[in-house]
Amino acid sequence: MLSQDEMLPLTVNPDNTQTGHIEIRQLGIVLLPHPRFRNGNSIKEAIRIMKPKQIFISILAVLFVFPLMGTFAQQAANSGSIEVIVTFDYPGAGNSTLPQKINERGDVVGVFVDSNGVTRAFVRFSDGSFSDPIVDPNDTVGFTEGRGINNSRTVCGDYATSDGNDHGFFLSGGTFTEYDVPGAVFTAVLGINNPADFAGTFIDGSGIQQAFVSVGGTLTLFSVPAAVATLAYDINDSKRLVVGYYIDSAGILHGYYRDANGTLHFPIDPSGSVGTVLFGLNDRNWVVGRYADSSGATHGLFFVPPNQFFTFDYPGSTFTSLNGINDQGLICGRYVDASGIAHGIIARVTGTPPTNAAGPEMKAFASPSRVTPLNSSPSAWGDAMPAR
Repeated sequence: MLSQDEMLPLTVNPDNTQTGHIEIRQLGIVLLPHPRFRNGNSIKEAIRIMKPKQIFISILAVLFVFPLMGTFAQQAANSGSIEVIVTFDYPGAGNSTLPQKINERGDVVGVFVDSNGVTRAFVRFSDGSFSDPIVDPNDTVGFTEGRGINNSRTVCGDYATSDGNDHGFFLSGGTFTEYDVPGAVFTAVLGINNPADFAGTFIDGSGIQQAFVSVGGTLTLFSVPAAVATLAYDINDSKRLVVGYYIDSAGILHGYYRDANGTLHFPIDPSGSVGTVLFGLNDRNWVVGRYADSSGATHGLFFVPPNQFFTFDYPGSTFTSLNGINDQGLICGRYVDASGIAHGIIARVTGTPPTNAAGPEMKAFASPSRVTPLNSSPSAWGDAMPAR
C-alpha cells in the first residue's frame, strides 16, 4: 500500500483516462507527487523560457518517456482532477474496508467485513485513528453498517436481526437510538446531514421497497415510477438534492436525484453503464457513485446535475467506488485488489473536473431501459443490498 507521500495525483480526462501531473522543465520531465509541489510554470510557459537547444532536448525526452508512462499523460491547462491522498484499512488481517460517507471534519464512516464475514461499522477520524468496531446492541447476526456521519459525529446506519430484516439506528455520544419507518418491516438509514435530516429506504407490509427523507421531522415517502425498489442515500444541507438509485422492472440499477420541488430526475446513467448507483453529494451539488460496464468492470463516478459525468478508476483495479463527498471536495470510497480485498481511499477534487454530457436526463414517467441487464450476483456488485 502506498503512503500519503507516495500517492501520485491522478487526473480524469474527458476520454475517461487518468493522468498524472506533468511539467516540462529545463531538465526534462518531472512527475509531481502532490499538489503542493505544483508551483512551477505550465508546459507552455516552461517551453517559452527554454533556449532552442533545451527545447529540442526536452522534446526528445518527451518522445522517449511518454510511451513508457502508461496511463500518465499531459494535463490540460485549468483542468480539474481527482487526486488520491491516502489509502487505508480497518486494522486486522483480511479485513475488507468499505468507507461510506465523509463529514466536513474529514471523519469517515464505513463498514468493514472480517475474514469470517462478520460486518461491523467504524469511524476513521481525521487524524487517521479508528473507532472501536461499532455494533448495534440489537444486532443478533453479526451485521451492523455505518452509512452516514455529520459534523456532530452522529452516525446513522442499519443492523440485521435473525428474521432477516434490517433496522435503522443513530449513534450519538455513545448512545444508540433505533429507527424504523412506521409500519415498516425493513428500514435502512443511509445518510444524514448537519441539520440532522436523514434519508434511506424501507419495505412495508406490501413488500414494495421505497425511499424516504425526513426533513425537520417531516417524513416523506417516494418511489421512482414503475421501479421495484427505490433507495435514498444522501441529502445535502441545503436540502436542494436527494440522491440514490432505483431498480427497474428488468432488474437494472439506475441513478436518480430528487430536487427541492420533489421532482424526480431519472434515469441517471453515464454512457456505457449497465448499472448505476449514486451514493453521496455535497452542498455544491457534486455527486459521487459508481457504475458497471458490460465488461464487468466497476468505475467510480463523479456527476454534476443534470447530466455531466466523468469516471475515476483506481490504478490497477477493476472495481472502484466513490461513496461520499464533503463541501471541501474530499471523497471517500474504495477499490478492490486482485485478491478481492477492498481498501479504503480518501481523494480530493481539485479545480473544476472535466465532464462529459450523457444525453438528456429522463423525467418521471419516461424511463425506458437503455442498457443491458446487470449481473445481479453479489460478487459482481459489491456484495450487498442496499448497495454500499
